[in-house]
Amino acid sequence: MTKILVADDEADLETLIRQKFRQKIREQQYDFVFACNGNDALQKIQQNPDVDIVLSDINMPEMDGLTLLSRLGESSPMIKTVMVSAYGDMDNIRTAMNRGAFDFVTKPVNFDDLELTMQKTIRHVEQLRETLKAIKENNILKMYVDQNVLNFMGSREYEQSLMANETIEASVAFIDICGFTAISEKESPDTVVQLLNKYFDIMVKEIIEQNGLVDKFIGDCVMAVFKGNYHLDRAIDACIAIRNKISAIQESNEFAPRVSIGINSGEMISGNIGSETLKRLDYTVIGDTVNTAQRMQAAAGVNQVLISASCYEKVKQSFNCRKIGDAVLKNKEQAVTLYEVVD
Repeated sequence: MTKILVADDEADLETLIRQKFRQKIREQQYDFVFACNGNDALQKIQQNPDVDIVLSDINMPEMDGLTLLSRLGESSPMIKTVMVSAYGDMDNIRTAMNRGAFDFVTKPVNFDDLELTMQKTIRHVEQLRETLKAIKENNILKMYVDQNVLNFMGSREYEQSLMANETIEASVAFIDICGFTAISEKESPDTVVQLLNKYFDIMVKEIIEQNGLVDKFIGDCVMAVFKGNYHLDRAIDACIAIRNKISAIQESNEFAPRVSIGINSGEMISGNIGSETLKRLDYTVIGDTVNTAQRMQAAAGVNQVLISASCYEKVKQSFNCRKIGDAVLKNKEQAVTLYEVVD
């Protein structure tokens, strides 16, 4: 259900809107909140923080619609405003647009046109919310978010929405490019970055293909998380595809990229980790399962995909694996039995 705030000092507009949209209200598609001026609208939004869009007149007592528009842009950038006014001259339209109005509808209101405009605005808000959801799971998308969304992400409301932590069952993979440090010492910075981005792009495509999430890039290593049904199988499938595609690349006589991979599965804590003061928070996974995967990757040789014994028991019917043996991993008191996924 979409919550819509209507700010207008004309008392009969509320009656008209309730009549024209009675079916949508009855079907709980729209929920209208009414305010008689800009000050009243701001108070109503405080009382109804789930307001999605605002329909606002321009000429109102106490606080006019253009002032309300500016205030909303500062305090509630996720709310999109459609101006509904008899003052439809170009000066008012341009002023409204410059202050952040999403659209402009003139009075007397054509309710068919108004509803089309509302639906377009609602779709835009939904897309913004989907973008925020994606950012929560994949930090790389932050680079492509507009300033209004970034302002909201810096707000207390957004921080509180992300502070809920949980224990999940998932698989995590660390995929490292072998020997890349040596190349970075010989080639120009531009070449190094281009090569690294090229390899990362191959990895990301295979991770996404298996519905995985790129948690972070760590130097020349990618950390990926797989959730949901058959998460371990999908993690292994992605890593095998990455190994095969990277192995097919021959950059020069001196360098052919290869990967070493560690995969582990089990319980891990999922949450927003970092500094709230610095506004630098990563939505990531932590715990022994994650640490072990990273250390397994460090123990893996060129083109090796290593899994633990517990993972092997879960996938031995689906993948061809061979036992490597026991290995002592950093900060692990007991040796860990490792298996290599052949194919």
